[in-house]
Amino acid sequence: MVSQSDVTKTETGEYSHREIMTILSGLMMGMFLAALDQTIVATSVRTIADDLNGFSVLAWVTTAYLITSTVSTPLYGKLSDLYGRKPFFMTAISIFVIGSMLCGISTSMYELAAFRAVQGLGAGGLMSMALAIVGDIVPPRERAKYQGYFLAVFGTSSVLGPVVGGLLAGQSSILGITGWRWVFYINVPLGILALAVVWRVLNLPVNRRDARVDWWGAVLLSVGLVPLLIIAEQGRVWGWGSTRALACFGIGIVGVIAFVLAEIKMGDDALIPMRFFRNRLFALCIAVSVIAGAAMFGGISLLPQYLQVVKGSSPTLAGYQTLPLVGALMVSSIVSGRMISKTGRYKIFPIVGTALMAIAMFTFHYVHADTPLWQTMVVMGVFGAGLGSMMQPLTLAIQNAMPPKDMGVSTSAATFFRQIGATLGVAVFLSMLFTQLTPKTTDALTAAAEKPEFQAAVKAASTSGDPLETGFANALIARDPSIAGSALVDSSFIQKLDSALAEPFRIGFSDAMDYVFLAVSILMVVGFVLVLFVKEVPLRTMSGLAAAKQERDAEAASAAEKKDLE
Repeated sequence: MVSQSDVTKTETGEYSHREIMTILSGLMMGMFLAALDQTIVATSVRTIADDLNGFSVLAWVTTAYLITSTVSTPLYGKLSDLYGRKPFFMTAISIFVIGSMLCGISTSMYELAAFRAVQGLGAGGLMSMALAIVGDIVPPRERAKYQGYFLAVFGTSSVLGPVVGGLLAGQSSILGITGWRWVFYINVPLGILALAVVWRVLNLPVNRRDARVDWWGAVLLSVGLVPLLIIAEQGRVWGWGSTRALACFGIGIVGVIAFVLAEIKMGDDALIPMRFFRNRLFALCIAVSVIAGAAMFGGISLLPQYLQVVKGSSPTLAGYQTLPLVGALMVSSIVSGRMISKTGRYKIFPIVGTALMAIAMFTFHYVHADTPLWQTMVVMGVFGAGLGSMMQPLTLAIQNAMPPKDMGVSTSAATFFRQIGATLGVAVFLSMLFTQLTPKTTDALTAAAEKPEFQAAVKAASTSGDPLETGFANALIARDPSIAGSALVDSSFIQKLDSALAEPFRIGFSDAMDYVFLAVSILMVVGFVLVLFVKEVPLRTMSGLAAAKQERDAEAASAAEKKDLE
């Protein structure tokens, strides 16, 4: 049933502050669900991997989630442009909750990865739908006025996620259920509440259009993307020139080419219309989004590992130790948002943001196992400040530059390519970490073997009576080459060893991460250069719905005039 209020909105496309806040309450519930999951899982994933004896396949849990969320994102955008935002936003929440319940019953890392893939199918619509709806109802120049509410959601989830994740993962059992399983079960009541709120408050006008749904595009996108992401994670195990690796490369490349050809044939009905890329601003912002996604997820995913494995922090403490990053992100986002609203200028912020992120990642390259924690936290703050200055302006620039009728598709395209960068970043950078971990740990063990204190610790451990320390010491004495790679299976033993025995493993982890951080910093330099070529377009002063209505009225007037001339 369409209310009089909805009819009015269809006619004007403008919303009052009170109406916007009512709609935002529903959006923030969905966004909180997605944002909390990312932070809560990131903090507890090492505990989960150790419990399920699968630290070496840790990347699959994140990669599976990112693959499905990435592939589904443009489909949500296209379908919501055609049939309305609300049903697809609610569908995304429902799938996410079901996936969370399945993750909670996982019995192996591979099973968890499969259920995370289900969860990702829902996550693909949570963030992109929320951003598209904001674009529908809030003019770009005024969007910063409401940015604080979204920052409150991200800030709250960023603070609560690591703490709650660490607290749950640190418990052996809660109500008879293993503690880390509540990391996923907690999404169930939150998701049900989000569904109730969204169903009640999210009432937007729907302007249905006759168009074909690009199902072939979705299938071909999956065919192209999935093999490439699989080889990105498994290449170090299979060998980059192995038969399986070459098969993945071949299928992936053919799939991507077929997807592009299908999109060209579909024209405006395409999942991601190729005409978008003729817009220079869109193309540049998308390229920067890919790089930023890789740096953000690839870089941030390593920080909890550094704090827990190298510094020996508990998951809960590691969550607290990342607060400088979260705080700097919130402050820089608020400042940049207010400045954009006041001046209408946004280009300077991605420039500053990419520069700060590049500097932070390069500085992380010099953070070692013995670096004081306060110095590491300062670098986290610089990285957070850069991230907060960059992400919102990029999305804003894309939404402002593209036709209002394509708000869902353009917003989901931006999210899609950022997720591609994130997926590749996590897969490639974790693969780089694991590739470097064994040789770096071997070097650290070789160097430690010459030190008297290490020799004394090995001798003491061999007669300590502790099965772990005795077995470890005997392996060192026998020069077992597999000992250096043992952390790939279960890193928790490092915290159980004598400090002198554990030190080479901490150094090995830190040195392997240094290698990755250097690669991320080089990637961010490329992003910085690309941002310099982005042309600033004046921000619109009307909402996406109002601008879309203006477009439809102009098209109708043009069609009527043409008919009269005939």
